[in-house]
Amino acid sequence: MIKINLLNSVTERQGGAVLAVDRKVGSPGTRLLLMTLSVFFLALAVIGWDVISSQMAKADMEKQLAEQKQIAAELETVMKEQKELEDKIKAIDTRIEAIKRLRSEQAGPSAVLEALRERIAMVPGLYLQSVDQKGEQMEIRGNSPDEAAVTQFGRSLEFSSGLFSNLNIETQRAEVVNQMAVAPKGGGEAPKVNVVNFVIKTAYTPSKASSGNNALPTQASAPASQPNQQGAAQQVKN
Repeated sequence: MIKINLLNSVTERQGGAVLAVDRKVGSPGTRLLLMTLSVFFLALAVIGWDVISSQMAKADMEKQLAEQKQIAAELETVMKEQKELEDKIKAIDTRIEAIKRLRSEQAGPSAVLEALRERIAMVPGLYLQSVDQKGEQMEIRGNSPDEAAVTQFGRSLEFSSGLFSNLNIETQRAEVVNQMAVAPKGGGEAPKVNVVNFVIKTAYTPSKASSGNNALPTQASAPASQPNQQGAAQQVKN
């Protein structure tokens, strides 16, 4: 009887196929081809990832650039509005300063005359000839038949809570023709009277005066019923 071992023949065939594959894989040409293909696919994967990442980074940078441009445009608009507001504020400040200066110039002479009028009203028989003001320095000229009246007027200026300061009084006696007297019928000289001419130099500083700078000395008060005669013109020169 003939026996055939089919198992061994199949095993031998499979072993032969494996050996053939091993021989092909183990050959230098096949190895070089496999390495080449591996390097190619790896390089292709790296290049693809680099292209994709570069495109993603480019899109992100373009987005950030657009945002920065928008922020720059908004900032430019804000700075332009701020510049316009600063120009408007500067123009308003200039107008305010001009108005203050104009008011100061307009109120200066009237304030000086009002301060002098209040003090002259308390001294009967005092006559002003001129008031000359240059900056803070003031020169007051006038006359009075009574030297005590000049002294009283000077005291009212001195005790003015800083409104008038650095007071200097110069007096000189003189004889003048009495304009109120009737001339003699015989053609003689008209009667003359003695007067005291005075020059008062002082500094007018309303900024240094206290809140009570208009308070006048009580000893300089005069009866309200006794009028003050001011025959000379009052001039204020700035």
